[in-house]
Amino acid sequence: MQTLGHASLGLITTIAAPALACATALDNGAAKAAVVRRPDIVLMLVDDMSWRDTPLHGAPDIRTPNMERIAAAGMTFNRAFVASPTSAPSRGALLTAMNPVRNGALFNHQSPRPGVKRWPAYFKELGYEVVAIGKVAHYAQVTGYGFDYVSHYKYHQDDCVEHAINWLAARKSDKPLCLIVGTNWPHVPWPDASAATLDPSRVALPPMLLDTPEMRVAWTRYAAAVANADRDAGLVYDAARKHLGEGVFFAFTSDNGAQFPFHKWTCYDGGLRTPLVAVWPGRVAAGSRADAMVGWIDLMPTLLEVAGGSPPRTGLGAGEIDGASFLATLRDARTPHRDAVFATHSGDGRMNEYPMRAVRTERWKYIRNLSPENEFHTHIDRVVKDEGYWPSWVGKARADANAQQVVARYFNRPAEELYDIESDPHELRNLADDPACAQTLRDMRRKLDDWMASQGDQGLETERKMKPVAKR
Repeated sequence: MQTLGHASLGLITTIAAPALACATALDNGAAKAAVVRRPDIVLMLVDDMSWRDTPLHGAPDIRTPNMERIAAAGMTFNRAFVASPTSAPSRGALLTAMNPVRNGALFNHQSPRPGVKRWPAYFKELGYEVVAIGKVAHYAQVTGYGFDYVSHYKYHQDDCVEHAINWLAARKSDKPLCLIVGTNWPHVPWPDASAATLDPSRVALPPMLLDTPEMRVAWTRYAAAVANADRDAGLVYDAARKHLGEGVFFAFTSDNGAQFPFHKWTCYDGGLRTPLVAVWPGRVAAGSRADAMVGWIDLMPTLLEVAGGSPPRTGLGAGEIDGASFLATLRDARTPHRDAVFATHSGDGRMNEYPMRAVRTERWKYIRNLSPENEFHTHIDRVVKDEGYWPSWVGKARADANAQQVVARYFNRPAEELYDIESDPHELRNLADDPACAQTLRDMRRKLDDWMASQGDQGLETERKMKPVAKR
């Protein structure tokens, strides 16, 4: 008898059962030599949460006790990135393991083009029941992905987590399960200020944000929304272990950054860098941290390999994907994965239409703004709702020179931006015009040029070709 693992640990298991084999032989003359049990997999997605906004990565005042206890049981990734700082392209990349230009979901509200193979198909081939509850793809788009069951995908359908827990409790299938649960928290609208637990006068704002009383109140409301996401992550984690066993493979992550200036809808780390924690008892070291650079396009091939399958080839041919498994890093946190990650942003109608491309290495970030002659606008400044802090920025800029520069930087972007993440982690000093960085600028330009060419991305021409036709 050869045993590769134990079913209770959620590992791929080969078990020979002599007594059962003898009984079967007597009945039908054939013995079943082995039974293969693939691990159950649960992926938890939160919505619009930046990497820094948890104590796991240094947040001084936002509390995420559930995310922290999950991290204590598994591996925290310090350098995880999404493919786009907007929901539909980010989630489309996750669910196809292909970058937005290649899969067809370049703009917000776009789905991957017909014929692109998607997450459920891969896992069904391995015998999985594949389920999506909550915001997994971009809202109702999930109904076209081929999941065995979908539910609670409407905007802020916040009982999705309760439904997922009840669904798990009632589940009868003998198939291994691949379940994705997506909460809308901490996506706006954030809880009312009365629900906030932080003192606005004591919060520590990230340095790219203007310090106004209204901004401080908004930050406390965002922190309350993060607390909701943390609660949801803890509930799903506990339910997964209760109903699927202690050895279930569990991960949580976020689709893009928070809805603040210089975060969501931008290629700064505030928009692209995401929390990612993976737990797999007996296989992933508890309390470990990995500095390997990984992307959302890598999650599907990684989980296919966790499931005992063979991920598709990484490449540009038919049937090939952009992602690559980082299972080796899960086994040993010291194992590197990528030397660079890439990102695109295009638009969401008139709200966020500002095309850009970016490349990020361990030390450097290079952003190419494709239409620098245009002003940058998003929901933040064009749809001022009860979040309410943007008018305070404009007001402060009328009397404060520094605030004026920050607001001007929000609206106006140069053609190229270059940041030394090592010395400037908040990306405040653009070094594109610094003669000392000229060679680095050339190297990063070349990296981005080569990647865009490999993707068939011709910049503005591709933007025009792929832009959805506006509805009348």
